[in-house]
Amino acid sequence: MPAHSLLDDLSEEERRLLRPATARSPKPMLATLTDTPFSDPAWMYERKLDGERCLGLRDGAEARLLSRSGQTLTATYPEAADALAHQPCHDFLVDGEVVAFEGTRTSFTRLQQRLGVTDENQARASRIAITYYVFDLLRLDGKDLTGLPLRTRKALLRRALTYASPLRFTPHRNSTGETYLHQACERGWEGLIAKRADSTYMSRRSTDWLKFKCGHRQELVIGGFTEPRGQRVGFGALLVGHYEGRRLVYAGKVGTGYDRNTLTRLRKRLDSLERDDQPFAGDDVRERGAHWIRPELVAEIGFTEWTGDGKLRHPRYLGLRTDKPADQVVREWPRGGKG
Repeated sequence: MPAHSLLDDLSEEERRLLRPATARSPKPMLATLTDTPFSDPAWMYERKLDGERCLGLRDGAEARLLSRSGQTLTATYPEAADALAHQPCHDFLVDGEVVAFEGTRTSFTRLQQRLGVTDENQARASRIAITYYVFDLLRLDGKDLTGLPLRTRKALLRRALTYASPLRFTPHRNSTGETYLHQACERGWEGLIAKRADSTYMSRRSTDWLKFKCGHRQELVIGGFTEPRGQRVGFGALLVGHYEGRRLVYAGKVGTGYDRNTLTRLRKRLDSLERDDQPFAGDDVRERGAHWIRPELVAEIGFTEWTGDGKLRHPRYLGLRTDKPADQVVREWPRGGKG
């Protein structure tokens, strides 16, 4: 007699939404930025985590981790892979985020010390502890769950896995989006993700998932840098931009957010990418003695607002991103309200 599956407990209508799972892992579903928070019983609200997006795959005895762009992260976060490999369930695909904590807050800057590590022994020896928060279940027992409503997928996720450090289930709240956002900002969180409770899982950016942010952040492409002055080492500021079509549009210079080690280490990477001509479109960049680089590195930048001429106000460096190609970095425009 076959073993009981959690899928056997679904309603007949829900079981009709299941499809045979394929070997191909889907691209993660992405949220759309909004500047209009709201409360609605048809939506669920989760903490916006400040880390690296990560799909977790278990297929028999093997457990693997994949980045948003499909890069293998198993050796980078082996303790998270171990947690998946020791689950009683042998066939599943989860979506989640790997984070590192600074006190009670998730810190992308702290996680930087684990990003890009590809040696499993080096990762295990790291003093930077990570936590893998999972928030969605895309496959279970040979079935594709992406056609099920989110609320059903979350209920299955809670029951399908056993949660112990470093694996955590991502809790959510119902209805109280605005109150929860206020509390999130008071606690120093990055914000919230609002998700339509009946939404299916789509491998693209969707208005069924919305971002409520406590502050402004943006992925931007590094196109150059300036020389350091005074006692500064490494470099003075990064020159960053975003794409509009095939044009790299200048967004300003970022001179804060670095420690001495970051300045020294990043300068070596910048020097290896140096080129003669500037990669930015037009003549917006007027920095004397600027060095230009091939636009391949993506940085996470925090800032207070965009100016009227499309520049960053009070930008600060948060870290490099390795999970998004530079040519896909565009300016993120907020939309108003719900979809």
